[in-house]
Amino acid sequence: MYGKAFAPEYQGALTTLSVNSSLTDVLAVGTEQLRAAEQAGRHGEAARSGLAVAEAHRRLGRIGEADRAWKASYRAARAAGDLAAMAWALWSGGTLARQRGSLALARRLLRLAAELAERGGDILARGYSLAGLAETGRIQGDYEAVGRLHEQLLAEARRRGEARHTVWALEGIAQMHRNTGAYDTAYAMFEEAAGIAARADDRRGRAWALRGLADVVSVRDGDTERALALLSEAEVTCRTMKLSSALAYNHKMRGNVLYRAGRYTEARDLYQQALTEFRAMNEPRGEALARLGLAKSLARLGRDRAETAAELAELAGTLELIGLKHTREMVARAQAEFGLRAQDDSRLQAEVVR
Repeated sequence: MYGKAFAPEYQGALTTLSVNSSLTDVLAVGTEQLRAAEQAGRHGEAARSGLAVAEAHRRLGRIGEADRAWKASYRAARAAGDLAAMAWALWSGGTLARQRGSLALARRLLRLAAELAERGGDILARGYSLAGLAETGRIQGDYEAVGRLHEQLLAEARRRGEARHTVWALEGIAQMHRNTGAYDTAYAMFEEAAGIAARADDRRGRAWALRGLADVVSVRDGDTERALALLSEAEVTCRTMKLSSALAYNHKMRGNVLYRAGRYTEARDLYQQALTEFRAMNEPRGEALARLGLAKSLARLGRDRAETAAELAELAGTLELIGLKHTREMVARAQAEFGLRAQDDSRLQAEVVR
């Protein structure tokens, strides 16, 4: 049995905030509490208020502000000698690093966070940090390496009855099944995640689960209208809670659904919108996915073949440098889709066929 979802990153004076609080509200309250704590010289409270400020900035796509906030939170936690607060700050920094495409830094910060959390006796901080490591590996495409960790974290979250973390783990495992073609398993896990999130009033988790369901419904069933309806439902939550990153990924997925349906002009417009959103928040992985979708849509709409080839080759090289294996393979499949030979370059591997 799962209890109501809560946000463990809202700590200290901010524990009254809901997991569904608008990020602009979180930022306003967190900033107010942070200033009060700093003026009073209460380092521990400054660290915990600063964590909420860092996370609000990150989720709003304000990268520079988020970077300064998590580092300030860590310094305050260190001044207070609070290992758990230090761990949470490093978790925030590692999550931000992954969002920015700095995957090696993300792994380093998240490992340190897990170690400090264990020393500080904070089970949730440890779990979230390990989850961050698992997600970093997953988006790189290292499914074999992180699959067992995802399953371990899911089992731990189920034992604790922690809805939000259970939903996250289910969605991560579901995404790996979807990407390897196990659509029925993926659908069942996304559906379970959506149900748990709904009962626990975790609107953010449900929005991500609906996005996953829409993807499977589109690719497995070819049911474009149902997929679009699921995305529209999720978009309402993204806008209400000011979830900038989730909203951009929602728009990118809407582009995917329309592309699969052969509605290339509409897909092009959605990919362009998502690309603008991802660039505004400096999110390289989302930007790469939107660029890929846009390039494919433009090719279908008659773009010059040489321009498409150059775009895909350049994108492949960028992804190789970032280390996003799965997304790189998606580019190779696009090159195969349009009959374009991958560049004979040491950075670019042999094409991956469907």
